[in-house]
Parts: sequence; structure tokens; C-alpha cells
Amino acid sequence: MMSRWQHIVEQIWIYHPDEPLFYTSLAFWGVFTVLLGGYSLVFRKNVVRNSYLLLASWFIYYQMSGTFLALLVFSCAVNYAFGLALAKYKWKQAWLSFAVGFNLLILGYFKYTYFFVEQANLLFQTDWEVFNWVGWVLNQIVADMVDVQSILLPIGISFYTFQAISYLVDLYRNETNVVKNPLDFSFYLSFFPQLVAGPIVRASSFIPQLYQRFRLKQKEFSHAVFLIVKGLFKKVVIADFLAINLVDRVFEAPLAYSGVENLLSVYAYSIQIYCDFSGYTDIAIGLALILGFKIPVNFNSPYQASSLTDFWHRWHISLSLWLRDYLYIPLGGNRKGAVRMHINVLITMLLGGLWHGANIRFLLWGAIHGLGLVIEKMARIYLKPIRRWKTLRKGLAVFVTFQLVSLAWIFFRARDYSIVQQLFYQMTHHFWPEKALEGLSVYGWGWGVFLVGILLIWFPSRQKEKLRGKFVGLPAWGQIPIVVGILLLVALAAQSSLLPFIYFRF
Repeated sequence: MMSRWQHIVEQIWIYHPDEPLFYTSLAFWGVFTVLLGGYSLVFRKNVVRNSYLLLASWFIYYQMSGTFLALLVFSCAVNYAFGLALAKYKWKQAWLSFAVGFNLLILGYFKYTYFFVEQANLLFQTDWEVFNWVGWVLNQIVADMVDVQSILLPIGISFYTFQAISYLVDLYRNETNVVKNPLDFSFYLSFFPQLVAGPIVRASSFIPQLYQRFRLKQKEFSHAVFLIVKGLFKKVVIADFLAINLVDRVFEAPLAYSGVENLLSVYAYSIQIYCDFSGYTDIAIGLALILGFKIPVNFNSPYQASSLTDFWHRWHISLSLWLRDYLYIPLGGNRKGAVRMHINVLITMLLGGLWHGANIRFLLWGAIHGLGLVIEKMARIYLKPIRRWKTLRKGLAVFVTFQLVSLAWIFFRARDYSIVQQLFYQMTHHFWPEKALEGLSVYGWGWGVFLVGILLIWFPSRQKEKLRGKFVGLPAWGQIPIVVGILLLVALAAQSSLLPFIYFRF
């Protein structure tokens, strides 16, 4: 027992590449407890509070990503400078183009070098190999600091890069004010709750909070606790359990399982990725609220969507809005005719897919959503809506949308195209319900957790809000047993292993 606690304490202070400081670990909550202790001494003075939280955010990011903290600090410095240049000098469009291009170059180097080299080798029949030139430069400063034969992807680089770009574009459009204090800007870009997996926060909504007095009402604190506990439950009890006991098994070797099991694993992954990502977001919003900051909601019951358009209004809302405001609309949006609008939708979704990962599979995932959105837009133009059987029609629309979204997730999850082929082969050629029923005992609690996940994603939103309201309205003595009970369930489910959040890799 003592060695376990010693390991947790060591994990708090020393960076372990194999055990990063994830939000589901005891070590993280130890760090957060210590952070709150110091925060209680500084929260009344904004300048000291913001500086304290900036240092804490950098420390937590270091414990997650090691020396890539230097890249985050570099991003803070250069984008702060770009912001000043945009506000002070002429030729603003040139400054913006250079700044956005520079950010995309850094993101592309770390995230897409392997992808582009691989595609170039296939296209030109060459045998080029990746060489880490940035690592080589660093090794000239400190010997053997970086392995030059590989390029690692820093956690959260896609999120804080997009956040920086949104600030620069909004500054160019006069939709936000320049941040003159470098510490304030660095805090905006580095705030740890949403740093590594969103939501992507706009400067216009976050920066003003840096200058406001700390306020946290009792109901807001209860709401934060509710979100954190809910997020841990979704991540550990549902997402991780489904991954270990069903999804990972089937997606590793689809041919070893019946078509029914393959199909159920696809649905299970739909549940897993939602509970994983929305669970992280719940925790992030809750942590930020306890510290006195509000960050936007990122999910709104996405699997209750009645169309793909509706789905993207509910899923990863901050990214959907980012793609709309900084890609789709600048491309022309719907202002240049129907054909151009459809092309803009396809380009936006293809690039949105590529943002998620440097692989053809993610482009296919984006293409499925893009084509689906185009077909929906065309159907609204040329088909008259059916006004009869409204409830039945809505239920059927939700069901069909869930099937399409789940189909697309196959390309998102499978490690290569051969796995995709095997999944579809088993579902079309070996669909044996009776064998799947015989194997229920093999998965044990997996099926029970699967059913809980199904209930969770389709539980009426109004009822969810009523449950949240009832919890927030309870006195502390009524809330504590509920929180303790759920945390014990989380601890029990975490005995096997804790998996990193899926979106940390993006």
C-alpha cells in the first residue's frame, strides 16, 4: 500500500512518459488539491491569481507532455507578438496570412510530416524517410535531447493552435481586443482544464474573465461537482470499460467474432467515443468553474440528432463553430450559389476529418459526413417535408442518423483499411445472432455497461436537466453520499486500467 502511494506522489512531481498526468488519475487530483490550497491564498488579486494559474497550467502540461511544454510556451510568445503586430502595424492582411501560415506550418510539421512523406513516396515511387530537423537543432544546444529519427505529436497541439488562430482572425476582424499583457495571453492559450482536448475557447469570451473578480456561488460549485463526477463516470465506468471488454477486442481481430458482435462493437465505439470526449469536457468545465472561469458547452445529446446537420450542432460544438467561422464562411459559405455551397461543405468536412488525424481513414470519415450534409441540403431544397406522423418521423430520423454516424466511426476507429473490410465482411456474411447470444457470458458486465450507455445517449435531455437541477438543489449532506457512491464505482471500474482520453491524440 505504501509503495502505491509513494508512486502516486512521485508521479505528481516527476514526469513519466508512460504515465502522464491524466484527469482520471489519483495523481492529478492530488495536484489539483494542492493547487486549490495555494489558490485560496491568491484568488482575490487578479494579477497574482492569473499568474499562479498560468504556472500551474504549465506545470500540469509538463506532467502530461514533458519537454513539449517548450513548444506551448513558444506558441504563446509568437502568437502574442503576432497579435501586437496586427494591432499596431499596417498591412494587416499580410500579417494575418503570415501568422496563420506559421501556426499551420508548426502544426503540420508535428502532425502531418509522416502522412505527407508517405503519400509522396507512394506518388513518386521514392523512399524518403522522416528526419526531425527541429530535434536536430535542439540537439546542437543540448546533446542527445531529442531522437532525430522520429517526430512525436505533442498533446493538445491541434487545440491550442486553433485557439491561437481564432484569436488572430478575430483581432483582424475587430471582434476582439488585443491582449497587451503577455502573461494574460499565455494564460488564455494555456489554461489547463481545456488545454489538451478543448473546448476551443474564443478570446472574446475568455479574456474579459481574467479581469473580473472571483465569484463562485454555492449552486455553481454544486454544478461543477456534478459535472466532474458525471465526467468521471462516463469516462471510466462506460468508455474505458467498453473499450477494454468489447471494442478493442473486436477491432483488433474482427474475423474472430460473429457479424452481430462486430455490429455491436461499432455501436459500442459510438458510445465509447461520446462518453470519453464528453466526459473530458464535463470535467474541464467543472474544473474551470471551481476556479471561477466559464468555458462553453461542447456537447448537447448528439445522438439524439435527427440529421447530420443537427448532429454537428450538438457534437464538438466548439470545433463545429470554428470550422464554420474560420473555414466554411471564408470559403464563401452559402453566398455564392448552391453548387459552390456544396463544394464548401465538402472541403470543410474533409479538412475537419484531416484535423482529427493524418490518415486517409480520417479523410474518408470527413467525406462521409460531407456527402451526407450535401445530400441533406439538396433534399431540403427539392423534397417537400412530410407533415404527417411527426413523432414517428422524428424517431426514424434519429435512428437513421445514428446509423450513419456509427458507420462513419468505423473509419475513425479502425487502425487500417483491412480492419474496415473485415468488419463489413463479418457483418454481411456471418451475421449469426444465436452465436452472439451464446457468447453473452464471455463479455460479462460488458453487455450491461453497453445497455447503460445506450440509455445514457438517448435519455431525454429534459430529464437529464431535471436530475442535474435536483442534485444542485440538494443540501451538502444529500450530495455527499451520491458523490461518494459514484466515485467508489469509478474506483472499482478503474481497477483494470485507465486509458488516455481519445482526443488527447488530436
